[in-house]
Amino acid sequence: MKTVSPTRTEELVRYRRFIHKHPELRYEEVGTADFVSQHLKSLGYIFQSGIAKTGIACLIDSGKPGKTLLVRADMDALPILEENKTDYTSVHEGVMHACGHDAHTSVLMGLASELKENPSAIVPKGRVLLVFQPAEEGGQGADRMIEEGILEKYDVSAALALHVWNHIPVGKVGVVDGPMMAAVDEFQITVQGISGHGAMPQHTVDPILVGSHIVTALQSIVSRNTDPLDSCVVTVGAFHAGHAFNVISETAELKGTIRTFTKEMFDKAPELFKRVVENTASAFGAKAIIRYERTNAPTINHPEMANLVRKASENILGPNSVTEEHAKTMGGEDFSAFLMKVPGCYFFVGSMNEEKGLVHPHHSSKFDIDETSLPIGLSVMKEAIRLYLETH
Repeated sequence: MKTVSPTRTEELVRYRRFIHKHPELRYEEVGTADFVSQHLKSLGYIFQSGIAKTGIACLIDSGKPGKTLLVRADMDALPILEENKTDYTSVHEGVMHACGHDAHTSVLMGLASELKENPSAIVPKGRVLLVFQPAEEGGQGADRMIEEGILEKYDVSAALALHVWNHIPVGKVGVVDGPMMAAVDEFQITVQGISGHGAMPQHTVDPILVGSHIVTALQSIVSRNTDPLDSCVVTVGAFHAGHAFNVISETAELKGTIRTFTKEMFDKAPELFKRVVENTASAFGAKAIIRYERTNAPTINHPEMANLVRKASENILGPNSVTEEHAKTMGGEDFSAFLMKVPGCYFFVGSMNEEKGLVHPHHSSKFDIDETSLPIGLSVMKEAIRLYLETH
């Protein structure tokens, strides 16, 4: 195993624990962005701040012609009350780094240090764009940074990002070709019926009955409209209607999510959803009002970029270090927005350690990572950058 120096490892841990102790929610990462900015200033970098409110972009140019590779870390935390008891437990009650963004930001800060100390060893030609992104957790921060023009301004050719992953043991790296994480769509349905007495249903249109049939019918999207070799999830997570035991209400409200794994199903899902919901409601004489929002697209890795990360992992960690087990998930990730624009790879760095009890899943109030994943993530990312810029 070839990783960074012990001094750099201590630096990564220090950064990560500071950020973990001072978490901030999406688009509120003012302190985190300031922490990153002070670090970049101390290294003598010139950078752009205030992108999508709190985002930062820092370009490192080798001075030799070549491509520009974007490397991204997300900065935001979650509205979760932390239950861990450590020296770096969150001091902001009800806010916690329960997903690992503190680790990602720390790795990118460490990469900035490595690039300052030995730039030619990592960037033989071309340029690296370090992107510290706000609002990954449901805030579409990646989309906003793209909308504000960072891809065009810095002429980005490809993109990489890592995510510590508590479903993979430390020392392993999770990489897959093609779809890796799902699209996240959110929906709300208001079923409008006709209210009346529960003892005289013939004079009503019962929105609860209609909503129940909609819940069942929606599963046909998965069972009859999705290729059995593909993946799709339709979940109705909330169903609210009525107040009295003997009254048929006028409306019912359903809320839920659709997760799709391929671009084909991502493109088809809204129209399939609309057809099932509206026609089911119509069959019962009711009306369905739909709100359908797209949070992010599927996260789809480019095979060439995935192979590059595999090679980087094997160069650093040795053979058999790459796994596809637990490296696909129906969870969502807004790095997908970058991958819809340029080829790239999103990969997992194992951070689970059963012996240390570091096994709690992401978004858990007890989530924590094995910090030896930090130098591993930095080392693999450095090698992936070198391999890409060396050959492009």
